[in-house]
Amino acid sequence: MLPRSFLYVPASRPSLFAKASTGAADAVILDLEDAVPVAEKSAARGAVAAWLGRDRRAPGAGAGAQTWVRVDADRLADDLEAVVRPGLDGIVLAKCSPMSMSELAARLDEAEAEQDLPPVPVVGLVEDAASVLALGELAAHPRLTTLGLGEVDLLAALRIARTTATADAITQLRLQVVLHCAAAGLAAPVAPTSVDFRDLDAFRQTTRELADLGFRSRTAIHPTQVAVIHEVLAPTAEAVAAARDVLDRFSAAQGGVTLDAAGRLIDAAVIRSARETLARRRDD
Repeated sequence: MLPRSFLYVPASRPSLFAKASTGAADAVILDLEDAVPVAEKSAARGAVAAWLGRDRRAPGAGAGAQTWVRVDADRLADDLEAVVRPGLDGIVLAKCSPMSMSELAARLDEAEAEQDLPPVPVVGLVEDAASVLALGELAAHPRLTTLGLGEVDLLAALRIARTTATADAITQLRLQVVLHCAAAGLAAPVAPTSVDFRDLDAFRQTTRELADLGFRSRTAIHPTQVAVIHEVLAPTAEAVAAARDVLDRFSAAQGGVTLDAAGRLIDAAVIRSARETLARRRDD
């Protein structure tokens, strides 16, 4: 399963790497894209490479969270040369498109073969209109693990304001990503973060809405958002107990007609849902 929480950290701020990696987030994303001014890109790549090559047994090495890197579609060659090495847990491709996915795949294949690395997971961020129209092609790419939403960039590209009047339109965009991931058999998509990191009540509400739509991970720009993500995405004790009860009843029936505690028929879809609920239970 993918991490539940991805905490963005500017790659130009190496002083934050250890603190973020020993925090509560399942994964950190060292961001080589928008968070880094062009003049600092080279130094940031060096900082990420040094972090990935650190001795994880050393004090303060921050070995807890996974280390992902967000790379820039316009600077893939330089970004990937710096970061594809042992210690890298995944790539987030900003402004994902069929063209950038093809380039990323070719460069990853080459680097993995040269360094004898296992395949690196890839999350492609949908951030413009062309990528929305190419969702089917993107989701079918063999190197893609799942898609995510770069919603701030996407809404700006589409000239859509975030208002109550546009809430349904935004939901439809989110559902397109969920639908294509499911149809292609990909992992559940990664939900966008909120830049208003101080309003945790609103963040909790939107995380619930995104989870109900089918997202199972979310990005964060501040550590305080991570606990909210874990709280909301974890199935409740009642949901876990109900899922176990369904599976126990199904097993006891040995393939015969089975009813749940409320007398409703247990079919294949109910079984899949129960198994997915139990798979999402994690102990923090």
